[in-house]
Parts: sequence; structure tokens; C-alpha cells
Amino acid sequence: MLRQCAVCLMVFVFLLGQGSAAAQQTAATRTVTLTAEDGTILKASYFAAAKPGPGVLLLHQCNRQRKVWDVLAERLASSGVNVLTLDYRGFGESGGTPNDKLAPPEQMRIATEVWPRDFDMALTYLESQPGVQRDKIGAGGASCGVNNSIQLARRRSEIKALVLLSGPTNRVGRLFLHSSALPIFVSAADDDEFGNMVAPMQWWFSESPNSASRFEHYATGGHGADMFAAHKELPGVIAEWFAGTLMNSPESLPKTNGSPFEPQVLRTLDLINQPGGASEAARTLAQVRERDPNAGTFPEFVVNLLGYEHIQIGDAKGAVEILKLNVAGYPNSPNTYDSLSDAYLAAGQKDLALQNAKKALELIANDKTDSEQLRNGIRDSAQQKVTQLEKPGGY
Repeated sequence: MLRQCAVCLMVFVFLLGQGSAAAQQTAATRTVTLTAEDGTILKASYFAAAKPGPGVLLLHQCNRQRKVWDVLAERLASSGVNVLTLDYRGFGESGGTPNDKLAPPEQMRIATEVWPRDFDMALTYLESQPGVQRDKIGAGGASCGVNNSIQLARRRSEIKALVLLSGPTNRVGRLFLHSSALPIFVSAADDDEFGNMVAPMQWWFSESPNSASRFEHYATGGHGADMFAAHKELPGVIAEWFAGTLMNSPESLPKTNGSPFEPQVLRTLDLINQPGGASEAARTLAQVRERDPNAGTFPEFVVNLLGYEHIQIGDAKGAVEILKLNVAGYPNSPNTYDSLSDAYLAAGQKDLALQNAKKALELIANDKTDSEQLRNGIRDSAQQKVTQLEKPGGY
């Protein structure tokens, strides 16, 4: 199981449509009604700056709705940035079947085929507003909104900066972050209920070629935009960062406390991602463990992500080798076995898939490391595979 909520795993993003504005709420903030190309009504909030300035679109996490951004949006507007926050269809005040009432395949279809057009429509609306400087556009996302924002930036070159809180992306998105050299502000907390969201944020920050990129790392604070409640300073830090990147004010760029991976860790991750590299990394790990049985040479969650990237691109054999390495590195983690089970299943090796799913269930009973929510997710993932694989003709 990839360590995050199921909806977060499914979500990607963006592209076109038409919209119309609605009711005034305050002098600076108003509720907006957008009409998607299929007629679905989407609700948004527009936070206008007092004078012409940049524009930022914020995309919420999939266990919340747009109001989770209010404190940040207000801070950005007061600093001169115009902001649009959107309820995804199926969330908050927007139309469409509630997301939690949809079966997983339909959630996936909506997320990959429909939401992208909604997001593009919202960005087009933001750019059409008086006072929004179209050459100074940013985006931000939390949890599933992270990938939504990254994919939007891939498709819309006017986006010049990204804020990414506690969320994953896919291989294409990760490679885009590096090749595009966009400045990124990433943040996550150690106590995230959906697992280790710090590792991918740290990874992307470590690989970012842009000197304006920043990483804010917290010990506590929870998931995504929920961190604003625990860390009152974070919206201000993000506002300073957008000012530095979108308003050409490098002196405004804040200092942050996050550190990059050590160069050796980055070299190891690069090696693992190469053909045959996982086997070489396994040999190095064995040598290191001879000197120190508890030593590690790579972060568990990042290697887990690499394994799933290879599943996604159809390289099941490579995924098996990478996720076998992760089991060797973290033999007491139920998640590593559940993930390896997924790789074996993708490779058509059902017996080994069943064996590793059962091992995950065995370990989960005594797992004291992961949150209850994450343990439940791993258990459900592994049990579903066991049930199907033990059924005649299953999978």
C-alpha cells in the first residue's frame, strides 16, 4: 500500500471550461459560481487584493473542502496576491455526486478525466479577473491537491511557483518538478495521519534546482492545510514566499527549517531507480549491515514511491526488485510487504503476492509505529488481496 489515503493516491489534474461569477460577500471576498462544461455548478471563493498583483489558485485536500484555505487566502490577499479557492465537484458546496458516495473506479475516472477540466476552468476564471497580472500566476495544493497542482503546472506554462503541502505525485509529476526548475515551497509534519509525507517533500526539495525553493518541516501539525491551525506562522511564511517568487522580491524569501537529503542518499535513490540498481543497492545494504545491523542507506517511503512508479509505467519486474530492497531495509514494516505484494501481483506472481500480503497482516497486529488510520489502510489493502488470491480464479 502506498502510504496515503486511497483518494490521495487516485488524484491527478486539470483543463478547460467556462464559468460565471456570483454574489458579493465582503468588499474583498466574494463567492463565485462556475458552470462546468457539462453543466455542473462549482462553488469557489475569490479573495481580491487591494491593487493589481499576482494570482494564485489553491486546490484542497480530498478529506476537506475549499474553506480550509481561508486563513492563507486572506493573508495572501492582504499581501497583494489575488486568490481563488475551489470546491472540487463532489465536495463542499459544489455540485456532482458526493465523492464519498462513488465507487473507487468512478472516483478515479472523475479525478483523472473530469477534475482537470474543472481546474483549468477555475484558473482561466482567476486570470480573467481585473487586477490579476497574468504573467505572475502561482498554484498550491494539499494532499491530493499536490498532484492536482503539479499536473496543472505541467499543462499551463503561466504557472510560475507552486506550494505543495503533504501530498504525493506520480513519476511524470516528479520529473516535471526537476526539469521545469519551478520554485517550490513544500511542507509536511512528522505526525501526519496518512503516513510519512515528510519524505517526498524532502526529496523534491533536495532535487529542486531552483534556489528559491523552500522546505518547512514540522514535528507536529497533521495533514496538509490542517497544519495552519497548529502553526499560525505558516500562512505568513507562505505569503512571504509567494511575494518573493511572484513579485520579484528575492529579499522577501523566508528562511525555512527543512534540510535536504544528504548527497549519498540522493545518489542511492538515483541508483535504485536505474536498471539493476536495486540489486546493487541491496549488496551495499548487506555490507553496511555487517558493520551495523540497524544502519539504513535509503528512506523507506521514498523507495516505496519509486516502486509504485515502476508499477505505473508497466515495469513490474523493476518494481519487484525495488520493493524487495525495501523489505530488506525495513523488515519489520507491514507496509513494505503489502507494497511488495502489489508488485508481485502486477508481475503475475500470485503465490508470492499472497505470501507477502499475509506477512503484512502478520506484522500489522504488533505495529506500534504507524498511525491507526494508516494501519487500517494497510490492513484493508492486504486483506483484500488475501481474500481475492485465495478465491478460485481471483485476480
